[in-house]
Amino acid sequence: MTDQKQIARRLLDVAGDTYASQASIRLADKPSPLYRLLVLSVLLSTRIKADIAVAAAHELAKAKMTTPRKMLNATWQQRVDALGRAHYVRYDESTATALGEGAQLLLDKYSGDLRKLRKAADGDVDKIRALLQEIPRLGPVGAHIFCREVQGVWPELRPYLDRKALDGAAKVGLTADRGRLARLAGDDPARLAAGLVRVGLDRRLAKEVQQSAS
Repeated sequence: MTDQKQIARRLLDVAGDTYASQASIRLADKPSPLYRLLVLSVLLSTRIKADIAVAAAHELAKAKMTTPRKMLNATWQQRVDALGRAHYVRYDESTATALGEGAQLLLDKYSGDLRKLRKAADGDVDKIRALLQEIPRLGPVGAHIFCREVQGVWPELRPYLDRKALDGAAKVGLTADRGRLARLAGDDPARLAAGLVRVGLDRRLAKEVQQSAS
C-alpha cells in the first residue's frame, strides 16, 4: 500500500500551486494581498475556466486595482477593459459592477481591511464564511476558495478542507480524516488543499499522482 506521506509529497509537487501563487499574489495578513485574494475568489466563483480567472486577476493588478479604494476609484469601463484583456467574457460587465459594489461594502463596513472582517468573526470559521458571502458575487464556492487559500495566514481556519478537497483525497487514496490530512500538509495547508481540489477535478492528474507515488 502506497505511503500516505509519499502521496501527499507527490500531490504537492505536481498539483500544489495555489490560485494565489498562480495570480502572483504573495499572500500575507495585510490589506492589499488579502483583498487581491478576495477579488480572485470572486472571479473564480463564476462558471469560467480557472486560468482565465487567474489571468483576469493579473490584469486587474496590472491596472493597479489592488485595494478596495483603488478598485472603486477605477471607472466601471476600466474594470471591464481589464477583464476583457483576460478574455473574461460574458461576465465582464456584471463582474465589473460587482467588484465596484464589493469595494464599496468593504470600505463602508471594514475600512477596506479584511483583517477587520476576521476580527468581527472572532475565530468562528462559519462566521468568517458567512461574512465573506456578504460580498457581491461571492457565494459559497468563492467563500470556500478564499478560506482554503487564506488558511496559511489565518491559522484559525486550519485545516480548511471542504468537500471538494476531501473528494480529491479519495481520488488519490489519501485519508478522509481532516486531522491526519493536516499533519500530512505540515507547513503547507493551503497548498495541500489546492492540490486536493485540483486532482478532484482532473482525473488525469489524480492518476498521475497515484502512479508516480506508487
